[in-house]
Amino acid sequence: MSDVHDELDGSPILKEVLGDALDKLKVFHVKLATEGEPRGLIGPRDVGIIWERHILNSAAIVPFVREATSKRQFKTVADIGSGGGFPGIVAAACLPDHRFTLVEPMERRVEWLHECVEEMGLENVSIVRSRADVVIAAVRGSKGGRKGRGAEPVDLDGNPIHVTHPFAVVTCRAVAPMTKLSGWTLPLLDKGGRLVALKGRSAQDEIVKAAKEISKNGGIHPRVVDAEVGPGLESTHVLMVDKR
Repeated sequence: MSDVHDELDGSPILKEVLGDALDKLKVFHVKLATEGEPRGLIGPRDVGIIWERHILNSAAIVPFVREATSKRQFKTVADIGSGGGFPGIVAAACLPDHRFTLVEPMERRVEWLHECVEEMGLENVSIVRSRADVVIAAVRGSKGGRKGRGAEPVDLDGNPIHVTHPFAVVTCRAVAPMTKLSGWTLPLLDKGGRLVALKGRSAQDEIVKAAKEISKNGGIHPRVVDAEVGPGLESTHVLMVDKR
């Protein structure tokens, strides 16, 4: 598997887009190319296009995350349904001054994420094996305090989930339609925070269908923007919602 050539190997686009994160993301690329398909994290057709389809695509959210946290003291990001590390691992490599919490319920994927963090030397990432609703309970507890013993939410391994305050940004890629995603992500956000989600071509339709759920969960100004992936490459769709 490791002898498969990626279309963008050696391209100057990589340094142009990824900058100082490139060396760490080369480690991630090699790991994905050798282990990603057998471990069920990428499809067989993806092996030769990992840079564009997974890494540069994930990095497309970075300018939007940076914009959302530019005036915030706590540059905290929750990545929901991190899976193979898209976009959480990539964004964390690109934004070393931000603190990332990767939320993923599947044990084998959590194991993969821990391996990636260690091998890439990422010091700004913590991983929680949990569903989003349990992390939401932890966030609500951080705002209102808790009474009584044993009330602290725990992850799927029985460890307490420590969240000191709501997140500045929540990210995700290909997790669920907005009718569900609104309730899984917007409650995690601090006032004035932002959801930044990588989406497919149906993103605008999802906003229309989820209008009630977005509003009910405190979301305002939902919009879809075309986000550049790299010079000469097809752009991707980023769906954003601000928190009231």
